Amino acid sequence: MTRWHHVGLNCRDQRRTEEFYTRWFGFRRARTVPVGEGEIVFLRNGDAYLELFPAGGEPGEPGEVGRADGPGRPGTVRHLAFRTESVADFLAALGDAAEITLGPLDFDDLLPSWRTVWLRDPDGTVVEVSQGFQDQGPQDQERDSTHV
Repeated sequence: MTRWHHVGLNCRDQRRTEEFYTRWFGFRRARTVPVGEGEIVFLRNGDAYLELFPAGGEPGEPGEVGRADGPGRPGTVRHLAFRTESVADFLAALGDAAEITLGPLDFDDLLPSWRTVWLRDPDGTVVEVSQGFQDQGPQDQERDSTHV
């Protein structure tokens, strides 16, 4: 049996990226692994890990990156997603620490109180922050099957 372990992110400035995810998403440094003259940094939040790799260059231009909710090209990570109790409170605390790429949007017509916003981390990776999402229950599955 396998379980999901981590997402690897290429970072221009690992310290800046580490600070972003520890400050805003509750990650903490779990391990570093030396590689050449640098290191790979593992951040952990519960069972979720982010693996931060040193990388040179600049992030892609907005046209290169793609859609506001992340790139749509096969073989690329579209976005990382996190849950919060309140998107509004999260954004108030975040201030101008990150560029909002889309939203916040309400999805009340699909699921009452589901709200989401997308933003870019320091390296241009799109991050989704949502509140109110719930797994589909049996009553939802029954209702949806009558609409097919």
